[in-house]
Amino acid sequence: MDNINELGILEEPSLCFSFLNTSCLKTDYPLQVRVLLYILFSTSSLITVFGNLLVIITVVHFRQLHTPTNYLVLSLAVADLLVGGVVMPPSMVRSVETCWYLGSIFCKIHSSLDVTVCTASILNLCIISLDRYYAVCHPFLYHRKMTPNTVRFMIVICWGISAALGFGMIFLELNICGSEEFYYNTFLCEGACMVFQTKAAAVVFPLLCFYIPAVIMLCVYVKIFCTARRQARAIQSTNAKMSTTVEKVGMSKSEKKATKTLAIIVGVFLMSWVPFFICDGLDPFTGYSIPQIVFDLFLWVGYFNSTCNPIVYAFFYNWFRQAFRVILSGGIFQANSSHTRLF
Repeated sequence: MDNINELGILEEPSLCFSFLNTSCLKTDYPLQVRVLLYILFSTSSLITVFGNLLVIITVVHFRQLHTPTNYLVLSLAVADLLVGGVVMPPSMVRSVETCWYLGSIFCKIHSSLDVTVCTASILNLCIISLDRYYAVCHPFLYHRKMTPNTVRFMIVICWGISAALGFGMIFLELNICGSEEFYYNTFLCEGACMVFQTKAAAVVFPLLCFYIPAVIMLCVYVKIFCTARRQARAIQSTNAKMSTTVEKVGMSKSEKKATKTLAIIVGVFLMSWVPFFICDGLDPFTGYSIPQIVFDLFLWVGYFNSTCNPIVYAFFYNWFRQAFRVILSGGIFQANSSHTRLF
């Protein structure tokens, strides 16, 4: 569509590739807006890489942290590190410049990696919730159920499903299956790198990538919360005759801490990804009327979940903070630093 400037002169629209008739339209943001967006996205990418790299070094280096639970945290940190180091930088250029200049093949690779690592991050959160369920609700079965081999198997399955969904959907073009002619004639243009989905794909893939893991997480954490409250009440009832006042105070703090922790875990996850997946699922049913800028906004909100995960799952614990201090002070280069007692 042509534009009319302030002087009433008809102007040609900006194109990603001005020498191609099949070029996509380009949105020209003001320079100040572009600079601010580059600073914001670059900062988020660096924090994501730095935070998750600290988590990886911590779990790998300190032998005391070589536990099944922390191996799951390690897998989550690897996924989030890839989001920050591999997915965010090209997405930043695409979002700010509103065009894709890296070629169609790399577009497919980037889109596949995007779906793969974001799905792996979500599935890892789901597995961690199951690990916490056995630890809190069935402590006597925990070591028998969550063995190192079981954890390794769960991690392999997590990444296998994520890779199958990501690369299978993009390279096998499952996302446009049945609507190939409509996609190539209506949406495809030079300079675009978007994941088009048919109505069927918009139902199946969000279910597998988000909604099913989200429901599992919610159910598991509600069960954990109920079990923790029941255990706290049992302790209160047992010790009521000994120290009623003290126990009531302890109970209040315990409930408050459990509520806060669960609110952070579930709240950050849902607030980060719900807006994007709602738009992603509704777009095909509304005639693909949702603006690309809305998708970009909600997609970056989802990316920011990978920025927050080191804070929620690592910095929240005292022994991780102690490990970070040792790393940042250079203590890991000392002899036998891997045997440092963190708790």
